[in-house]
Amino acid sequence: MFLDIATEAALAAGAVLQGYLGKLEDAITEKGRPGDLVTAADKASEVVILDILRRHFPEHSILAEESGKLGNQDNEFLWAIDPLDGTTNYAHQYPFFAVSIGLLINGVPQVGVIYDPFHDELYRAATGLGATRNRRPIKVSETSELSKSLLVSGFAYDRRETSDNNYAEFCHLTHLTQGVRRSGSASLDLAHVACGRLDGYWERGLSPWDITAGIILLQEAGGKVTAYDRTPLKIESGRILATNGHIHDSLSQELQQVPPLSVWR
Repeated sequence: MFLDIATEAALAAGAVLQGYLGKLEDAITEKGRPGDLVTAADKASEVVILDILRRHFPEHSILAEESGKLGNQDNEFLWAIDPLDGTTNYAHQYPFFAVSIGLLINGVPQVGVIYDPFHDELYRAATGLGATRNRRPIKVSETSELSKSLLVSGFAYDRRETSDNNYAEFCHLTHLTQGVRRSGSASLDLAHVACGRLDGYWERGLSPWDITAGIILLQEAGGKVTAYDRTPLKIESGRILATNGHIHDSLSQELQQVPPLSVWR
């Protein structure tokens, strides 16, 4: 039931995003930091999602990117919602954005739906039920060597304000792999690792709504999710290491020994 309702909400929100795409004009603002955008589409998408979830689960708590904490936050059921993951992409009509809806039960991701409306790709997962793309089972890649892997990462909105900005890690791993991509959508990064298009993903500066759905999707597809140092992930930490499992240890080791950017020539 949870998975079906999350799917209903994601598809409805995706239709909203498609309707606004290319029609925002001046309905784009910054939320504080340069590049941290919000659009009318973000807000309209979130309204649709909240309406559906509240109608079916009025007692559940919600953590939404635009509305923040809603409902009884002591409830064991917490929905983590990103109504438009990849807002900057969307504002520029760059076709890489998604709706992400995840359910944590007692703090553990249990249900996830990620919908890419531009490409009409629907990713779904729930504990014990496996992971799918457009209702067909998916699994992680078999790549077992870091040197043969294709990775993805990203940069947080505070990258201009801190030296802990992932630039050094990105450069270091670009040298050691077949490439590192930067997509601008954490949920789709996780979805693409889950379906084998990518072999691993790491990032800092994330929020629970960015990764909750992707975590359960990747785990159900056979992947592995931890903190950078391979300890259990704390979803509030903002840092995640997610891979096909085969390159997890080697990627973790490299992340922990990246030289500071100041020594690069």
